Amino acid sequence: MSTLTEIEAAIKKLPEGEIRQLAVWLQTYLDETWDRQIEADLESGKLDHLIAKAEADIAANNVRDLDEVLYDT
Repeated sequence: MSTLTEIEAAIKKLPEGEIRQLAVWLQTYLDETWDRQIEADLESGKLDHLIAKAEADIAANNVRDLDEVLYDT
């Protein structure tokens, strides 16, 4: 199995329980990949400007409660 089409066809042949297990595994894999990317970006300094901006906003009290942002209250 080397192509996406072949993988998709094989998944369609699996019992529902195994598809759900695969979905959990895939989400875990994606989460771990994301975490590694964030860690790499932090270590490389790619996020330094965003961190500095957030720290400056906090120091200037230019922040809102997350609930305000999410629910526009």
